[in-house]
Amino acid sequence: VQLQASGGGLVQAGGSLTLSCAASGSMFNNYVMGWYRQPPGNRREWVATITTGGATNSADSVKGRFTISRDNAKNTVYLQMNNLEPEDTAVYYCNAVLATMRGPINCWGQGTQVTVSS
Repeated sequence: VQLQASGGGLVQAGGSLTLSCAASGSMFNNYVMGWYRQPPGNRREWVATITTGGATNSADSVKGRFTISRDNAKNTVYLQMNNLEPEDTAVYYCNAVLATMRGPINCWGQGTQVTVSS
């Protein structure tokens, strides 16, 4: 599957953004989808995950502020980000994982920049 992330931008602290990640190819329903981010000068870190059944989980740092969701009819996963903080500044990447008999297939999108000003 190929992933195309969009929706990043510059926002003031306390503002909101919604990231989208459109997937091409088949079997989107079978992928566990996730969002990761890489702050400037830091390693990539996990943000949130949504399973094929719609169960979600998120990092403590974003819990209560960020919501991950998916629309299987549109082959798209979203990340609704509210009450943004300067510490949320990062390049955000979407991720798709498909479990197969030969091991997981792991796909990454190209990233979208989110900048939160104080």
